[in-house]
Amino acid sequence: MTEAEWQVIRAVLPVPAWLEGRGGRPEGYCHRVMIDAVRYVADNGVKWANLPVDFPPYRRVHAFARRWQVMGLLAEFHDRLRDRVRDKEGRLPDPTAAIVDSQSVRAAANIPRSTSGWDGGKKVGGRKRHLVVDCLGLVLAVAVTAASVQDRDAAVPLLEQLRKVYFSIRLVWADGGYAGRLVDWAAENLRLTLEIVRRTDDTAGFVVLPRRWVVERTLSWLIGRAVRVRGCAPLGSVSCLSVRARLRRGSAHARFLRSSRLHDTDNAI
Repeated sequence: MTEAEWQVIRAVLPVPAWLEGRGGRPEGYCHRVMIDAVRYVADNGVKWANLPVDFPPYRRVHAFARRWQVMGLLAEFHDRLRDRVRDKEGRLPDPTAAIVDSQSVRAAANIPRSTSGWDGGKKVGGRKRHLVVDCLGLVLAVAVTAASVQDRDAAVPLLEQLRKVYFSIRLVWADGGYAGRLVDWAAENLRLTLEIVRRTDDTAGFVVLPRRWVVERTLSWLIGRAVRVRGCAPLGSVSCLSVRARLRRGSAHARFLRSSRLHDTDNAI
């Protein structure tokens, strides 16, 4: 990462206990080097064992990433960066509206059949990622299921997770796959207004739909990385990290939102 990127990331990194005099063994490698190594794996989709020799030993890098995931530091890192982007764009840290969508991707050969399935609508066999993003396209909640799981079924635990973390959200936009009983369930149990954005009957070809294009753009950001073109990580330990790393570009994408004629000028934040 560049020096400017490191200065931003360094400010939101958790401070090791040994640096604060709280005991513990000093770490053998700089956090900047370790994060660069994990980003290399996430960006290029290589095996851990194929890390270039310029990085620390791959076993140390993998242990570093795994430890951060288990301790919840990746999620904390992500949330701090997202809050900084929202603040820079004049938004409150807690959003009041969100967009939900899903994307099916082919599973790699090492993915067990018990965690993959067939999406009959998209004609894709593998896994399905379910995302909830804010109005800037920044990730708020994630769930990964077999591709055979219906959107409205996966949305139940996903929206529960969203409500638990972001109680300020009142409105969620979604496509027709989330219509039906889920709308009433969300209103009764979570006090969420689930608004379905549909295509009109006379629509032909590709048409940019209000609000839905935001989450679809986020999904395109994810598919642009080799490690997420296929569902290749059994535990998903790395797939989420490059989502965090891409948040540094959130400011540029938000400026695009303001200048684009596609941006809706309502009061949702």
